[in-house]
Amino acid sequence: MPVPFEQVVYSRLAFGPTTGDRERLKGMGLEPWLNQQLAPIEGASPLGDEPAVAKQLMAARLHIEYKAGKLDNGQTYDALKEDRPLLSLAMTLKDQLQLTRWDKAQDYAERVRPLAELRTATMIRARYATMQLREVLADFWHNHFHVNAGGDDIRVSVSMPSYDRDVIRRHSLGNFREFLGAVATAPAMLYYLNNAASKASPANENYARELFELHTLGRERYMNGLYNRWRDVPGATEGKPSGYIDQDVYEAARAFTGWTVADGSWCGPGDEHFPAAGAFTYHDAWHDNYQKRVLGNEFDPNQAPMVDGQRVLDLAAEHPGTALTICTKLCRRLVCDDPPSSLIERVVGVWRANMKAKDQISRVVRAIVLSPEFAATPSSKAKRPFELAISFLRAVDGEFRTAHDWFWTLDEMGHRLFAWPSPTGHPDHSEFWLSTNMMVSRWNLPLRLMADWFKGSRVRLLKQLPDDAVSPRAIAKFWCDKILGAPLDDTRMAIIERAAAADNPVDQPLELSETAMADRVQRCVAAIAMTPEFQVR
Repeated sequence: MPVPFEQVVYSRLAFGPTTGDRERLKGMGLEPWLNQQLAPIEGASPLGDEPAVAKQLMAARLHIEYKAGKLDNGQTYDALKEDRPLLSLAMTLKDQLQLTRWDKAQDYAERVRPLAELRTATMIRARYATMQLREVLADFWHNHFHVNAGGDDIRVSVSMPSYDRDVIRRHSLGNFREFLGAVATAPAMLYYLNNAASKASPANENYARELFELHTLGRERYMNGLYNRWRDVPGATEGKPSGYIDQDVYEAARAFTGWTVADGSWCGPGDEHFPAAGAFTYHDAWHDNYQKRVLGNEFDPNQAPMVDGQRVLDLAAEHPGTALTICTKLCRRLVCDDPPSSLIERVVGVWRANMKAKDQISRVVRAIVLSPEFAATPSSKAKRPFELAISFLRAVDGEFRTAHDWFWTLDEMGHRLFAWPSPTGHPDHSEFWLSTNMMVSRWNLPLRLMADWFKGSRVRLLKQLPDDAVSPRAIAKFWCDKILGAPLDDTRMAIIERAAAADNPVDQPLELSETAMADRVQRCVAAIAMTPEFQVR
C-alpha cells in the first residue's frame, strides 16, 4: 500500500506525526505548513524554544546519584541522591568551566552532567516540539559539525549546552558563512579538534583538515593522491582550485593559530593566564604571522588579528565543492540515500544564488521540500534509532520522561547522541542501520518503550482505543490508521489482526482482563511498528 504523502512529510521533515498532524497538513497544504515551520518561533523562551516545549523542559527532572568522596588534596564532597532540573541548558560556559577544575571537590557525575542534560533536552524537544523541522535540522547540523562530547576531555562535555544553544540552533536556518564562523570559534569545537592549543611552529592541523574534509569542500575534493604540489591542482594558479591537498591543510592550520578559549589556562610566558571568561579569544602571541598560501590564494604576512583565519573560512565557504557537498547531504537527509542529480543541481543553484542571504539555509531547505523530486521519491530511508524511538512515542502519544537508560539503549543500537567517536557524525546511509543484530534491536525497541524498560516513557494504549474498537480487526485497523496513516495490504493486515487475536476470532469482541487486553494490543502495535512503512522515512 502506498504511504500517504502526509506521513512521508512528517517522517522526513519531523520525527513522525502525532495525533491530528496528518489531517492538519492535509488541510493547509505543504507550502503553508513549510512556511510555518521555517518562521520565527512566536513567544520563544530565552533558550529559543516554543512555550509548550519550554514548559516541558522546566518541568523535567533528571536523576543524579553518587557516594561521598575525597580528592588527593584532601577536599571532600558529600553523597547525593536527587532528581534535579535541567540547569545546564541556560548556564554560561564561564559557569560550566567550574566543572573542569580537578582541584575542586566534585563527583565525576557532576562533571558530565551538562551532556546528560542536553541529551535529555534533545529528546524532549524532538518528542514535543510542533516546530519539528527545526529539530530535524538541529540533528542534521550536529552531525555535520560533529563534536564528540563522550570522550575524556571534560571541557568538551561541559561546552555542549552552549554549542547546541548558541551555535547549532541559532544558525541552523541562517547563513552558512556565518554558521561556519560560529563553529570555528565555538569552545566545544576548539577543544574537540585541539585548535584551542594550536600555536605557531608547528600548528595543530586537526581543525583545518576537518574544515576542508567534513565541514566544507568534502573528502571527494581531497586530491593529495593525484597532486603533491599546490600549483598542480587544476585551477590553483588562478586562485580557484578544484580541490585541496595536504599543503592547503598545513597552511590553513597556520592561519588558525591563536584561535583559542579564555578559560583561565596558562598562556605564558611566566605565570600569564587567560581570563576565565569562558569564551572564544584570539591570542596574537600564538599566531603564525608569516605569509601563507591556501587554496591557491596568497596571504600577506603580518595581517590584522584573525584576518588569516577569516579568509580561510571565506575561501572554504565560497568554494563550489562546498555547495555541492552540503546540498547533497541535505538532500540525502531530507529525501533519500541517493538523491536525484537533478535535485542536487537545482539546490546547488539556490545555495550559490543566496550566498549572502541571512536565511540562505532556509531557502535551500525550501527548495528541497517543494521540489517535484521530494514528492515523487518513495520512502526508503531507514530511520536511525533516535528517530525510531521518538517517532514511535509520537505515533502512540507516548510520554517521555527523563532517564539515563535511554542513552545506554541508544548507544547499544549504535546511536551515540553527541558522542559518535569520529568527527564524521553518525552515518546517514540506511545500510549501516540495517544489520541483522540491528534489526533485532529495532524490532524490540517498541516493546521496550511500551513496557517502560527505560523507566523514562509512558504509553497508554488502552485509553486511546475508541469504544467500538473491541475486536482484533477493529483494533488492528485503529492502530494502523493512527501509526501509519493507512491500512496495510490484506496479507499483512491479517498478520496484525492475528497478533491481537491470538486464538480468538478476529471479527469478534475480545473478552479479556485489562492486563491480557493490554498485552494483545501491545503485540498488535509492536507488529505495526516492525513494518517497513514505519521503519523508513
